[in-house]
Amino acid sequence: MSMQALRERLSQLNKDAKNQLEANGSKTWTKEDKEKFDAIMDEAERVQSQIEANQRVLDQAAENDFSKTPRNEPGSKKTELQQGLEIFMRKSFREMSQEDAQKVRNTMSTTTGSEGGFTVQPLVATSLIDLLKAYGFMRRVADQITTANGADLAYPTSDGTTEVGEIVAQNIPATSADPTFGTRSLNVFKFGSKIITIPIELIQDSSIDIVAMVQRRMRDRIGRAQNVYFSTGTGTAQPMGLFTAAGVGKVGATGQLTTVTYDDLVDLVDSLDAAYLDNPPSTPEMPNVEPGWMFSQSMRRVVRKIKDTAGRPIWTPSYDEGAAAKTPDRLLGYPVNINNDAPAAGANVKSIAFGNLHKYLIRDAMDVTMFRFDDSAFVSKGQIGFLAWSRSGGNLMDVNSVKTYQHSAT
Repeated sequence: MSMQALRERLSQLNKDAKNQLEANGSKTWTKEDKEKFDAIMDEAERVQSQIEANQRVLDQAAENDFSKTPRNEPGSKKTELQQGLEIFMRKSFREMSQEDAQKVRNTMSTTTGSEGGFTVQPLVATSLIDLLKAYGFMRRVADQITTANGADLAYPTSDGTTEVGEIVAQNIPATSADPTFGTRSLNVFKFGSKIITIPIELIQDSSIDIVAMVQRRMRDRIGRAQNVYFSTGTGTAQPMGLFTAAGVGKVGATGQLTTVTYDDLVDLVDSLDAAYLDNPPSTPEMPNVEPGWMFSQSMRRVVRKIKDTAGRPIWTPSYDEGAAAKTPDRLLGYPVNINNDAPAAGANVKSIAFGNLHKYLIRDAMDVTMFRFDDSAFVSKGQIGFLAWSRSGGNLMDVNSVKTYQHSAT
């Protein structure tokens, strides 16, 4: 079955499940109702797993054989900065004319690194940072900022959820209640793309958009690495991950090493202050403001089948998912974000996060460094190597805004 057919099948299954939810309404579900819904969800899980497996194969093939290589648009004009970056990627210093070398110096730093490395100018760094901002599970929900450099940063925070006003009688002075301010560390850490090897034939092909091709590889590799640490980083010599920073809102009962119940999820939602649940829904102008869930695909398999006290499923599938993917599935009325770098279920593990996920803040530094390797180790294999260093960090700015479900210890 083709990928398109699989996506259409998944969309239809989710639509069937949603139609069943709407048709049954608020009535108590029978055994047959539950079995029918679970069968649809099981099939949807199988189809979705097949789609994701096929996509991984396609992505790996593209990585290995350079399929889907970006190409330059005929007649398109490039800025001097774009030209300088392309010259840097296509030519060694020995091959550059004086004009070429000047364009490279204007695009990159004025000093050549010991191994052909340059700290790129902010306008060039922006292109890679913008690619990163649209990549990765955590970046889809987190707020993001960019700073000119990677200097240590203590970000100011303030929690006003417990502050209460007062009634003041006539001629009685108001009581003082100064807000409490704190700071959260938002330092950046160096992430590397590992060396990306490109065949010389592609380097020499002027129709290939070499800049887009290399930057896409850098984005994929750095983005995957960053998502792991933004999810579960310890905060020591690495970013503080969302699941690490968030407090525990509900602990599973003894024996729930890999499971979660309906009551657990309800308690987890209610572990947040009501002020965090009143945010307006997401809009194109202000996305990611609605409270939501985050967990892995393996945990989704567990949660999808949970029923409420009347036997009704608490999972609401979106039939756009897998096709247009415009709207997420919902759990207890809140959107679900799947992050396969979220912790897997296990003893004492925090596997489910709920709350204002956009309170996690990702910081990108503009000091991006790029290297080009054309020594004998690469040229003898008919290749040129590229390497990028990018600096990023993350932390949960308001630890009360997100709570987690933690499995039992035994």
